[in-house]
Amino acid sequence: MAKLLDMARAAGGQNTVRILIGLAAGLAVGAALGGQPVLGRVLAVAEPVGGLWLDALRMTIVPLVFSLLVVGVSSAAGTAAAGGVAARALGLFALLLTASAVFAAAAVSGVLSIWPAPAAAAAGLREAAGHTAQTVPDFPTMGAWLRAFIPTNPVQAAAETSMAPLVVFALLFGLAATRIRPELRANLVGFFQALMDAMLVLVQWVLLAAPVGVFALALVVGAKAGLGAAGALGHYILILSGVCISVALLSYLIALAAGTPLLAFARAAAPAQAVAFSTQSSIAALPAMIAGTRALGASEPVVGVVLPLAVSLFRITSPAANLGVAIYCAHVYGTPLGVALLAAGVGVAAVISLASVGLPGQITFFTTTGPICLIMGVPLELLPILLAVETIPDIFRTVGNVTADMAVASLAGGAGGER
Repeated sequence: MAKLLDMARAAGGQNTVRILIGLAAGLAVGAALGGQPVLGRVLAVAEPVGGLWLDALRMTIVPLVFSLLVVGVSSAAGTAAAGGVAARALGLFALLLTASAVFAAAAVSGVLSIWPAPAAAAAGLREAAGHTAQTVPDFPTMGAWLRAFIPTNPVQAAAETSMAPLVVFALLFGLAATRIRPELRANLVGFFQALMDAMLVLVQWVLLAAPVGVFALALVVGAKAGLGAAGALGHYILILSGVCISVALLSYLIALAAGTPLLAFARAAAPAQAVAFSTQSSIAALPAMIAGTRALGASEPVVGVVLPLAVSLFRITSPAANLGVAIYCAHVYGTPLGVALLAAGVGVAAVISLASVGLPGQITFFTTTGPICLIMGVPLELLPILLAVETIPDIFRTVGNVTADMAVASLAGGAGGER
């Protein structure tokens, strides 16, 4: 296993520069082709190439996450040790999610007071919202949300990549494995260890094509960003993207608090950030996050328990971005937000960041921002308009989430001091 990880780490280091070059080149080419007649033909090639590489990476995710959790929980120093790591991580998640919302309340409100939306642009958004059919879906009940965490069919959850119920089942399965006879436990853990090693080898094969795949995906992102970040919504995109970028940068302070040198953390996080930027998927970046966290010296319980939990449950940019959306809507409609309303928004944003777990992706935007708007008395009609350009801020949401996942893993397990 150690030899495999050393080989993977060496290959990953050699490939990082090529991935970053592919990312930069793809963005540049995509932006340059924006609006050109040839763009359609280029995208017709780039989209399937990038999608093929991304699908190859995604096919390893479910078995890799499941085996990581089972091995991580079962191989920890008893159930208490695994529970301690998980409990410490969950406590950090709650604290940092609240801090993210507090930061957004102060930052977005402050920026809008200094740099408000142009009056004509705000009026145009209000007019567009008034002519938009109401498409905000019904929010799930608390009971339905809680039941989404327990899979009635774990195989179906795996097939549908429903990570939250799959994570719950894997954690319970790993804990149950610690209660069976030692010889059976050794065989079971050995099987999942072998599965994990095989998935890591497969990931390395897929990552050999990462420069080409990332170039194709980044080209599509660059072309769409160049075409979409214009008009009245440009102001909104810049502010919300700025919030997510700020949260990502603040995540480096979390790593510093763990005793991890900033330069070392930046090098370790760069490959995962490149994958996150080009795919807008924290799950797709998990293999690179595992490699980077191990390079920082994280222990196996951290890699096997904290990282999968973080990827599945901890989205540090969600409270900041979702509250930012609500504050921007209030700004456009001229709804005054006092300290009490902002405090209520902070609380709901921190809690509702988990609400997207187990829910279909098409209603996630509404489910996470709608309750915040409602608690703050902000009209919901603008949300369908903002959803149309959510792709661009979502890029920076994902980068911030991936960066924070690695940072909180270092802090939860003391990776900075275990190298």
